[in-house]
Amino acid sequence: MIRLGSSNIFIFILFLFLIACHTDVQKANARTSNSHFREAPIKSEPMVLLYDTSTNDKQDIINQLDKFYHTQVVAGFNGSVLIGYKGRIIYERYFGVCNRETRTPLNKNSSSQLASVSKTFTGAAILYLHEHKYIDIDQPVQTYIKNFPYQHITVRTLLNHRSGLPDYTKWIPLHDNDFDTPINNDTMLAMMAKYKPALEFTPNKKFRYSNTNFAVLASIIEKVTEMHYSDFMFTYIFQPLGMNHTFIYNPSTGLPIEATQNYDRRWKRVPDMFADGVYGDKGIFSTPEDMFRWDQSFYQKKILSNETIEMAYGPCSFEKPGIKNYGLGWRMLCYANGNKVIYHNGWWHGNNTSFYRFIKDNMTIIVLGNKFSTNIYRQPPVIYSIVKGVPVQKGFDTED
Repeated sequence: MIRLGSSNIFIFILFLFLIACHTDVQKANARTSNSHFREAPIKSEPMVLLYDTSTNDKQDIINQLDKFYHTQVVAGFNGSVLIGYKGRIIYERYFGVCNRETRTPLNKNSSSQLASVSKTFTGAAILYLHEHKYIDIDQPVQTYIKNFPYQHITVRTLLNHRSGLPDYTKWIPLHDNDFDTPINNDTMLAMMAKYKPALEFTPNKKFRYSNTNFAVLASIIEKVTEMHYSDFMFTYIFQPLGMNHTFIYNPSTGLPIEATQNYDRRWKRVPDMFADGVYGDKGIFSTPEDMFRWDQSFYQKKILSNETIEMAYGPCSFEKPGIKNYGLGWRMLCYANGNKVIYHNGWWHGNNTSFYRFIKDNMTIIVLGNKFSTNIYRQPPVIYSIVKGVPVQKGFDTED
């Protein structure tokens, strides 16, 4: 048996203490060096289930929807529609072409530009990092982007559009005559640091929608995770949810052959311009079935906890009366009876998108159009009235 003297016992205890401290330092360093992001979530392949529409009442709903969309197509609608109810698809249709030049028809694998509906993904990614304590959304943006030129803007005020940042699509052309060549987020941030465009108001004073907010959020994701935005989204959201036809657009590589082209009202393609290389505020392409997986993931708590989801759904701006509000990455309609409609619309080039989520009913409306038509924003209230058998409701939003 080994006997230790008092001095040796002290040295031995000190040795154990140093080992324990070293282990704690290693754990702390692991968090700051982002080792967490070396492990991807378990990939899932959730089936998209169909609602039983064989009954007479459901067949009547399908017939009414078909008649409604016949009038929409006659009026110029070219796009995809999916309606989910109680976690299953009750209606799914593809009208027109994804590529007019090749006469390729739209189908369930035709990925369309989501435009500002992309913000729902960027916001959720930030909240995922907040939930796992890699980001504190109440910290200044400068905590994560050192050359960000505004001291009092927090991550939260980016998420809820209360930062006061002017829209980069408007101020960048004032400093760069090249309107046609796509730039990226790093270039946008460098120009922001150089020119320091004036804030439109004091941070957190009021709400004003600005694409800059979500472009900066995408850059925060990159700084914190040391991953490109597209790699993070694929690894932590798209792949785990089985969203196999969802991706972030890269102007330098172009679109895959199955993706939709975008057209103006007269079927003329809308070319890329400087803002097409900036992501976070737009740039995600997806399909109706993938978007339905995205919708259902919130009910199933696959990416975010219930507490975080409820925080995202909480209205943040009260300067103006009315039911319209904005949470953390989501628009919303807040009714006096406590019901909420969580949604986001989008517009970019020839693409118009509408994504409505009626939380109480677990009902989802997804409309993706690749030929410019603001009529898309007027479709959800009619769809809801047909499916629920109620009068067409007012208050639905036509803003992107």
